[in-house]
Amino acid sequence: MISKKELLFQIVLHVLVLLFFSFDRNQGGIIVHKAIFLLFYSVATIAVTYFLMPRFLYRKKYWQFFLGFILVVVAVIAIEELILEPIMFPNTKRGNSFPGIYISLLGVLPVMFILSGCKFGWDALQKQDQIDELQSTIQESELQFLRSQINPHFLFNNLNNLYSYALQNSPKTPEIILEMSGVLRYMLYESKEQFVPLKKELEQLGNFIRLYRLQIEDRGIVRFEVGDMQEEYRIAPLILIVFIENAFKHSQSGLSSNIVIDISVQMEGAVLEFHCNNNFETVPSLDTVAKGIGLKNVQKRLELLYPNKHQLEIKEKDNSYQVYLKLELEKI
Repeated sequence: MISKKELLFQIVLHVLVLLFFSFDRNQGGIIVHKAIFLLFYSVATIAVTYFLMPRFLYRKKYWQFFLGFILVVVAVIAIEELILEPIMFPNTKRGNSFPGIYISLLGVLPVMFILSGCKFGWDALQKQDQIDELQSTIQESELQFLRSQINPHFLFNNLNNLYSYALQNSPKTPEIILEMSGVLRYMLYESKEQFVPLKKELEQLGNFIRLYRLQIEDRGIVRFEVGDMQEEYRIAPLILIVFIENAFKHSQSGLSSNIVIDISVQMEGAVLEFHCNNNFETVPSLDTVAKGIGLKNVQKRLELLYPNKHQLEIKEKDNSYQVYLKLELEKI
């Protein structure tokens, strides 16, 4: 079924071709017999573009397509020479004789090639639009899947900690539950968009850090520094949280005291710079912590959301784990 847009495109195309091939500048008008032949060629081209191309060419049945195209051209020349020209030019040399296949082809093929080529280009553009839409849908589905992994990951890590506090009858258990509910509310309801305001994300980042500070208590130092944000920018939600969660879990897995975690977020123009450093003590299971699902998840999201607009460096040196992320953000 031809769309209205394509129909309009075909009408404009045929009118332009008709004017180009049948207009006589010397006479200042359209030559009638040329216009009639062009309309005949157009009808023949429709058989090529709307029957042969979709049925054979687009299905990679090239020999069938070329054979069909040749048959259409032969039929056009035969009808033109045996029917149309004798009717339009009776008792003349043009109406009574065949000028030769070469001259006939020069009259037919340019028009058919132009019309068929434009139709092929139109179909290619529509197909590319479909591919782009499909890729966008696939990418969005993949992003939704990656984001959906964050909530279970967050719950898994924090419920274990909450369980240990509950066993100890810690007075901080209710506070931890309250902080967890706030972070989960943001994850579930407020971060569904592909991008969120940076200030809102940083506010939740602070809530998240306070939740983990409750778990560390007096076993170490957690520093969180946010630079001055002069303008409103937007960022993909739950990107930075993954690195911070990993830092806390990484340190706590091997250290019972002297934990040091430094987190900073700075802006320079439209570029965000995020630093997250933590110390750790090597234990057999620590490598799994440092390279868990969260980091793989966020690396994939960065590739999808910030292609060629991010720089991620992760270094491990002298019992120090360092993450540096640079993002080019867009204004709201």
